[in-house]
Amino acid sequence: MKWTTRLEIDHPIIQAPMAGVTTPEFVAASTEAGILGSIGAGYLSAEETRKFIREVKERTDKPFAVNLFVPEQVEMQQLYLREAYEALQPVGKQLGMPFWKTPLSESQFDGQVQVVVEEGVKICSFTFGLPDEKIVRLLKDNDVYLIGTATTIEEVKLAEQAGIDAVVVQGSEAGGHRGSFAGEVVLIQLDELLKEVLAAVKIPVIAAGGIATKERVASVLASGAQAVQIGTALLAADESGAHPVYKQAILAADEGGTTVTKVFSGKAARGIRNQFMLEMKDTVIAPYPYQNDLTKELRKAAAQQGKSEFMSLWAGESVHLTTKGTVKEILAELYNPL
Repeated sequence: MKWTTRLEIDHPIIQAPMAGVTTPEFVAASTEAGILGSIGAGYLSAEETRKFIREVKERTDKPFAVNLFVPEQVEMQQLYLREAYEALQPVGKQLGMPFWKTPLSESQFDGQVQVVVEEGVKICSFTFGLPDEKIVRLLKDNDVYLIGTATTIEEVKLAEQAGIDAVVVQGSEAGGHRGSFAGEVVLIQLDELLKEVLAAVKIPVIAAGGIATKERVASVLASGAQAVQIGTALLAADESGAHPVYKQAILAADEGGTTVTKVFSGKAARGIRNQFMLEMKDTVIAPYPYQNDLTKELRKAAAQQGKSEFMSLWAGESVHLTTKGTVKEILAELYNPL
């Protein structure tokens, strides 16, 4: 059976599950265009995830995926957290916020998994790790297709051993958070990683990272990948939930304007280089998800004030190729049969 047939999609493309950017309209527009739409549920509660799934179902009867962040066990000393908060004070003052509340988030991963089952979602993807054996069994018993995320050959092998059905291989060019979960964060270009992975595993491989032209889509698929995952190229789409200031920054970005940083969330992520990254470069950074909690209100205020220099502008290396349009129009420029 063809991989696209198994997932009930027309084209070998996945809309990247960009947490905080995906809207029900965006996911539905992707599915209606014949690709696999993905809900970026990483920052949602279990009930918010349920509401989002139902809103997508109101707009399409085609299958879509839900992407979840696998929680990590991170011990955090209060003193270190305080130091990380104080390091952010200069940015806060520039935004008119000498002090701000920082409620710490708690993962609702187990509850979200239960929602996926209860709502009859048939495709679930994971970032920042792999679900344990119990969750894999629960999802598979409910006929859910599992997709992992990996940045090294070691992580891909761990995904295959865990019973994951397919894996997104994230090259160094990819925008947003690195999906790394085993060992140090390393940056391997997509072509190099893809070649190594395709020779080593039997599960379907989905390529991600800097894929933004028709020629690049064709060459990656020709190399043996079952599908490509597209994120940055869709960020400025009409249906995208990206803030207007974020979309403007994406469309105005120059080639070579991105870098990998931990300053916004405590986890390595690629975005457009800006003042926040520069000012925070050598300061105390709390581990993920605590740094993400500390900077959340600052990023929100920056967006409200139209100050892109203090926003997390996640984007891949091919951001300069991003264009406007509907999801369907942008995809038609990337894939011939569309």
